Amino acid sequence: MLMRGGTSKGSYFVADDLPDDPAARDDLLMRVMGTPDARQIDGLGGAHPLTSKVAIVGRSARRGVDLDYLFLQLGVERPTVSDRQNCGNLLAGVGPFALERGLLDPMPGDAYAASVRVHMVNTDSVAVATFPILDGAPDYAGLGDLAERTSIDGVPGTAGAITLDFEDVAGGSCGALLPTGRVLDVIDDVEVTMIDTGMPVVVMRAADLGVVGDEAPAELEADDDLRRRLESIRLQAGPLMNLGDVTDASVPKLCLVSPPKGAGQLTTRTFIPHRCHEAIGVLGAVSVATAALLPGSPAADIADLGDDATRLVLEHPTGSFTTSIAVEVGEHGAIEVRRAGIVRTARKLMDGTAFPRR
Repeated sequence: MLMRGGTSKGSYFVADDLPDDPAARDDLLMRVMGTPDARQIDGLGGAHPLTSKVAIVGRSARRGVDLDYLFLQLGVERPTVSDRQNCGNLLAGVGPFALERGLLDPMPGDAYAASVRVHMVNTDSVAVATFPILDGAPDYAGLGDLAERTSIDGVPGTAGAITLDFEDVAGGSCGALLPTGRVLDVIDDVEVTMIDTGMPVVVMRAADLGVVGDEAPAELEADDDLRRRLESIRLQAGPLMNLGDVTDASVPKLCLVSPPKGAGQLTTRTFIPHRCHEAIGVLGAVSVATAALLPGSPAADIADLGDDATRLVLEHPTGSFTTSIAVEVGEHGAIEVRRAGIVRTARKLMDGTAFPRR
């Protein structure tokens, strides 16, 4: 099934329909998606990292968990398949997809919403996804009397709101919220916060890299000097974040922050990691928002938090992204992320048979 999840698009598969061997599975998926090829002309991929994604969903054998969700990021021009990160955008479509595929118990005809506990295999963490139901099926458009319709920047129109609440996501990839044990580090004379609240991200001030921070993604991508500096920082951050050699990895992401230009708390430009995101990823946004709540971080120095420090609006190239974060700083500076939640939407685009190239 081809679905839009949040501001991404991906192919969703039932786990039992794919080979058990990871190498055979990855080979099949590259042939399905048309990787490697800059246009992915011979497959389902959309020639961009945001549309070269796969969600693998199955029933979970874990107590108190409904579904297992494995996210795979496929390269576009390079023959790579990475499981080293989550994708909160595609997570938005996991519950509806599972209901469509019979992986969840049938919904009563009068049900207006379903909440499912999803084990995010990539980081061994759990999220609770709540999505609207109409006549026993996913209510993608939010047409039910009790459904909430919402819009998210980067996606036209409105759709049924899907609430995602993340549990214990801090350090899922890096082993700790702050893998170096510090809020502030310096790489190549640039102050950075290396953080993992579900997505490993290196957060730094745009001004420290010689840019304003509100440039269009294409302008930033065309800045060869900026790209070289960012890649140098990323490669050094990999081992410091317990990610090892990240030369061919899709993490860590890199986020340039600057003062808000509108009603938000922070302006962001995110590299994922080599292309500049037209918006910002779900868990990347959670990591950046968390950094903005940590005194002494580049994001905290810039963020205009206002009266409600738990609701942060991050501005991005195509609009804004609202997060709900609760951080508690305890004795001896111990930091605990008490809550991380966001709202997304999803939609089924196509259901059919894919024919992988031979």
